[in-house]
Amino acid sequence: MSKPVVTRFAPSPTGFLHIGGARTALFNWLYARGRGGKFLLRIEDTDRERSTPEATAAILQGMEWLGLDHDGEVISQFDGAARHAEVAHQLLAEGKAYKCFASQDEIAAFRDQAKAEGKSTLYRSPWREADAADHPDMPYVIRIKAPQSGVTTIKDQVQGDVTISNDQLDDMILLRSDGTPVYMLAVVVDDHDMGVTHVIRGDDHLNNAARQMTIYEAMGWDIPVWAHIPLIHGADGKKLSKRHGALGAQEYQAMGYPAAGMRNYLARLGWSHGDDEFFSDAQALEWFDLNGIGKSPARFDTKKLENLSGQHIAVSDDAALRQEIQAYLVAAEQPVLNDAQSNNLERALYCLKERAKTLPELVEKAHFVLVSRPVEQDEKAAKALASVSDGILGELTPQLQNASWSRDDLEMLLKNFAEAHDTKFGKLAGPLRAALAGRAVTPSVFDMMLVLGRDETMARLTDAAG
Repeated sequence: MSKPVVTRFAPSPTGFLHIGGARTALFNWLYARGRGGKFLLRIEDTDRERSTPEATAAILQGMEWLGLDHDGEVISQFDGAARHAEVAHQLLAEGKAYKCFASQDEIAAFRDQAKAEGKSTLYRSPWREADAADHPDMPYVIRIKAPQSGVTTIKDQVQGDVTISNDQLDDMILLRSDGTPVYMLAVVVDDHDMGVTHVIRGDDHLNNAARQMTIYEAMGWDIPVWAHIPLIHGADGKKLSKRHGALGAQEYQAMGYPAAGMRNYLARLGWSHGDDEFFSDAQALEWFDLNGIGKSPARFDTKKLENLSGQHIAVSDDAALRQEIQAYLVAAEQPVLNDAQSNNLERALYCLKERAKTLPELVEKAHFVLVSRPVEQDEKAAKALASVSDGILGELTPQLQNASWSRDDLEMLLKNFAEAHDTKFGKLAGPLRAALAGRAVTPSVFDMMLVLGRDETMARLTDAAG
């Protein structure tokens, strides 16, 4: 029996949940959840100056919006400092690490001289094989004894086999002179202790893997499966940054992209399953595999995101969509809908969600059902109303009183009414839109009438007829 899959997402809490981090979290979540495994969350908060509780909260909120649930408690890397130091001291006791007393000035001088002589600046500590009897009484760091000959091969599921000559590896510091562990040690110890089987992360960590493998091998621990995924670039082919616009997951929520659309888009950003563009969460969980991840950087394309978002809005469950719109309004710092508006919105969704690409577009299309009487007309709607006599709308009202209020009957009634006034229904539609919604662009007149109901429709027409 192979071990159950355990993946992890390990962000640094120095800011929001970056869109690249969100995709990394999604890939880890899909891989674990699709195999009945565990998806763990570790906050790498060892940089105490830059780590903030607000950033941790932003990361958790971003993951909650994206629906990326994790197993167990959130793990703090900082809280494991004593365990990390324990491993460094174990390696020291076993002769697999050593105390290095070289000062920063000595190391800098060595590098300057090596650079001047055109030699490698890789620092080789004179303390690696020094006798403990010769150790001075002064501060020291603990360094691992990295292999100095042969090669290290990272067997990567995305990049393929990446081989590094061991003479390019330095004796990495494990513990600083103040006794605090370095990030590279903490990552390995945490991943081992958490039982992580697959490390799926950005390919900017690829070089770290070779150095981290020295710790795994020195401790006799199983090396996880590596999968280093390419970074995300902007449309211009450069690494995604603030100049490309929104970067944080929550910014996209506030812009009104549905979470399902964002998940679908992020999954397709660097991973593919045949030619499939639009797919459900269930399909993504079934299909996702590491061999579908490309080696080249993916390009962020807002138009593709909008297109997929529109498709997800169109197939959303109405009650769930109603809830997501309320959450969007909170994220966008806009007034939420009251109960009556929310109920009305859900009744109208059947005729709104087919053509909206984002939630703000959907809310705009729903204006007719969210607004209260008297309905104010915008400039275009006011012009449309002025193009017909008030008497025509007033004349229509009593005829609607006796209609059966089905689409077929309303269509027939309005068609006959237009003919009786020697005009086409198209000429009547503009003023009706204006009266019912106060807008020139709306859902179909018949859909608005059906959603609003007989009494509200007649009341709005009476108001407009003035």
